[in-house]
Amino acid sequence: MLSAKSVFEEILDNDESFRLFCSIAASGESQGGWENGRIAALVPESQRGLAPKITRHGADEDKHGRIFNALLKKRGLEPCEVPHETDYTMLLEKHGIGLAHEKLRDDVPLTEHDIITYLSHSRVTEQRAADQMVMLRKDFGDHPEIGKAVKMISNDEDNHLAYCHEELLRFAYAGHGRTIQAILRECAIAEIRIYRDVSLAVMDHMGGILGWPKAKSAVLAAGIHGMYAYERLGGWRRMVSLKMPERRDALGGPATSAPEFA
Repeated sequence: MLSAKSVFEEILDNDESFRLFCSIAASGESQGGWENGRIAALVPESQRGLAPKITRHGADEDKHGRIFNALLKKRGLEPCEVPHETDYTMLLEKHGIGLAHEKLRDDVPLTEHDIITYLSHSRVTEQRAADQMVMLRKDFGDHPEIGKAVKMISNDEDNHLAYCHEELLRFAYAGHGRTIQAILRECAIAEIRIYRDVSLAVMDHMGGILGWPKAKSAVLAAGIHGMYAYERLGGWRRMVSLKMPERRDALGGPATSAPEFA
């Protein structure tokens, strides 16, 4: 039976497909770490209290990148070049979602609006990450090779999502509610399209590595298009709602380490 679990098991069991999967994941996490690090350095004076939390967010992303690279190393594999069309984080930035890298490379302090944009973008993308990790945790949380990594990253993503909800609500209560909702909607509509395109590209590369027949690739592509249709018709709304999280001050402490993946 064709399922998300069976497809990922195929990817996990083959060195080349596993290498591509981990390389894509590590690249995206490392880029997220850099982005958060630059944002923390450029936080405006009025929001300096956020800087430690943004730094923690970036440290977590860097840690995730190291975890994926450590999983490769355990198999004796080296990271591979990430195909352009599978680079989710880079494609989001290219399409104007979040803060432009050109802005982050400058030493000019960000504005309060920039911070709201960053948090809104993060709220959307962290929802995607948290959803994916919930699925992996359900199916592979006890896996002897990747189980510990999945559980650790899943917990971090839940913290990141809680942090985004709490901080955006703080800004909403301060009078920025309409701005936040407009940015969230724009980000979500763009994200679901980019996620569809990246998912199709990743499955195309995996199919080539694993020798999937055309019928199987067509079924998987149809599933991806079906998910996009659902999200476009209204599923995107789960990515823009805001509610006070049960985990309060989720990024209020230092980043947790992952010594077992060092």
